[in-house]
Amino acid sequence: MSSSSPSPAELVARTATLHHAGIWIDYGACVVRLRSPIAALADQIELVYGAYPISHQNEFADYHVAVDYGRGLRRHLRPTCRFEIDGIEPFEPFPAASALPMFEWGVNWCFAQRGNQFVLLHAGVLARDGRAVIMAATPGSGKSTLTAAMMLRGFRLLSDEFGVLDPVSGDLRAMLKPVALKNRSIDVIREFSQEAVIGPTFRGTRKGDVAHLAPNRASTALVRQGARPALVIFPRFVAGGRLELKPQPPEQAFSRLAFNSFNYALLGPLSFNAVADIAATCPAYELGYGDLDEAIRSIEQLLAEPCGVADAA
Repeated sequence: MSSSSPSPAELVARTATLHHAGIWIDYGACVVRLRSPIAALADQIELVYGAYPISHQNEFADYHVAVDYGRGLRRHLRPTCRFEIDGIEPFEPFPAASALPMFEWGVNWCFAQRGNQFVLLHAGVLARDGRAVIMAATPGSGKSTLTAAMMLRGFRLLSDEFGVLDPVSGDLRAMLKPVALKNRSIDVIREFSQEAVIGPTFRGTRKGDVAHLAPNRASTALVRQGARPALVIFPRFVAGGRLELKPQPPEQAFSRLAFNSFNYALLGPLSFNAVADIAATCPAYELGYGDLDEAIRSIEQLLAEPCGVADAA
């Protein structure tokens, strides 16, 4: 996709399409129809969703959403935007300039609330040769940064936010969205690879500075293809730290995966059995790291072992 700025005519056409007909975005685990009159959002969608097979006409969407301007005087005096699904506005208005983060967080909210045909792990998921790495961690652990770096080193990205586990097949489904990079991670990934396509930086949001890394075509082309769980990683970034692998026994891996789930308690025995299967069949490690490439090589080595086992560093 060209990195040049769109002409005024191109931007008007994009905005008109997004406003009236809308666009259909296939994330893999769900399809979202988005409508919005906000010109800047149309331009930003073109950038961070540039590799997606976006449709301008479709008969079906799981979620019909809109990002519109705030009502009344706010629209002119202090422009805001609001996210809506089925007449519901789950968030307070954002500044109009932050329409893209509002849309991204809104889709996450929709899927976390309504995607209960799946077990939803709070985890990044990447795959190589059909074998998936589940990276579950609490905020601030460096999960998104490592997830982004792995995609840029040849892993297929399924999701940065949701480990979408099909409890019937046991496979992981894609919920492929732009990777939300925060604060220092934005510059880290920008410097990590010239292949990184990163949208504008939104300063001072509720989660700090945020920018979105566009998924590559190798990932979007397989958005409807699942992957088999093969390895569980609990990443932990330590600035300047040496690589450290700590094997996690199945019972501890189970507990940590269940804790990092959006709907574990809601699904009861279904989620218990699905998470227990992963804990029983997939080697699990806590990975402390200070260097991205070193961490990626370690994960590649774990995947290459017949049983996913490697010597701890």
